[in-house]
Amino acid sequence: MKSDIELLKIAYDAFNRREIEAVVSLMHESVDWPNGLEGGRVYGRAAVRDYWRRQWAVLDPRVDPVGFHEDRDGRTVVDVHQVVRDLNGTPLVDQMIRHAYSIRDGLIERMDILNAVASEPAGQLG
Repeated sequence: MKSDIELLKIAYDAFNRREIEAVVSLMHESVDWPNGLEGGRVYGRAAVRDYWRRQWAVLDPRVDPVGFHEDRDGRTVVDVHQVVRDLNGTPLVDQMIRHAYSIRDGLIERMDILNAVASEPAGQLG
């Protein structure tokens, strides 16, 4: 079984290559995921898949993990360099943020987007 960090590295790499099926296969069937584009959350693999297709139709996000640690709630927190471009390649966002993951039975169960400094929920793309 992969470690949580290995699992997440694989997920980020597949996301950046736009390999949706590879990423959603690393998630629980009922995954709980933030909708950074439209607000709210999406639930389940199919909803994440649809969300990313909508997102990638209007934006070109890239998220690169640069550090990992566990928080006091047992979540794996990832420091992420996020660059979002429009479809013409113009940079819209270039920032450091944090993603927090709950992982159960070797699969991603939930992801939250945190503010890099205050570790509070933020409305950033994810």
